[in-house]
Amino acid sequence: MAMHENGTAGEFTFNQRLLQEFYDSYDEELEMELDDRRLGDGEPDSDEQKTWRKQYFRELLRLQGELVKMQDWVMRTGHRIVIIFEGRDAAGKGGVIKRITQRLNPRTCRVAALPAPNDRERTQWYFQRYIAHLPAAGEIVLFDRSWYNRAGVEKVMGFCSDQEYEEFFRSVPEFEKMLTRSGIQIVKYWFSITDEEQELRFLSRIHDPLKQWKLSPMDLESRRRWENYTAAKEVMLKRTHIPEAPWWIVQGVDKKKARLNCINHLLEQVPYEETEAPTIQLPKRTYSDDYQRTMLPETMIVPDLYD
Repeated sequence: MAMHENGTAGEFTFNQRLLQEFYDSYDEELEMELDDRRLGDGEPDSDEQKTWRKQYFRELLRLQGELVKMQDWVMRTGHRIVIIFEGRDAAGKGGVIKRITQRLNPRTCRVAALPAPNDRERTQWYFQRYIAHLPAAGEIVLFDRSWYNRAGVEKVMGFCSDQEYEEFFRSVPEFEKMLTRSGIQIVKYWFSITDEEQELRFLSRIHDPLKQWKLSPMDLESRRRWENYTAAKEVMLKRTHIPEAPWWIVQGVDKKKARLNCINHLLEQVPYEETEAPTIQLPKRTYSDDYQRTMLPETMIVPDLYD
């Protein structure tokens, strides 16, 4: 076996394979990026665009590294965080949530995206079904839409009465104050986009077979009622912007900038400190002389179509 400067050929190959594993782990973000660009105009990137994309990826990976440190601190200290994402349809909430959770431990960081309430849930106290999703010690929960549905879609679409709407505004400040007194940190984001940008994103979904599932009849109706949603948003922000749980506005027209700005801001809201990672030693595998591996039948193997 040929030797190399830094060791045997086997060691050299192992190091190459380890490096490839790192590259593969980061390709997921590239795949999402290509998905965002799939229905572009086909024009090659300018030098300025190429420079910005490189900066975006560098910053995103750096911020995701900080998110890992933040999660380690949350788990070590027992801190509890609720992050609420609200905004117009197609405002980019989902893309930010994906980038936040992409490299975090899903056992202690999860997304709550509740469907429309069923018949039983409609008879419960309005906040009751959300309570089950609140974090325990050392957990982070991201609400992809939240109890603020009542102040937005339910109000605009007539799914709640005027009395229920007003009761929501009486209750939600006290509800959130109660959560913060119990030690749960609440961070609330509203994603803002222009009328023209939402129209463009809706058209992209209509013409993209891989994204048509993102369009619901409710989304299309929200397009028609743009001004109603604007009025409802203004009332919501005014009546629920409290010191214990203030609203933060994310400018979402540029998706990449919105992702970086939101993640950076989130990190600033959490008083985390980097924890010293324990030294990990990979144990040696044990071998038994009397163990004989059982060969699986070929009929069970998935065909290897790609080289």
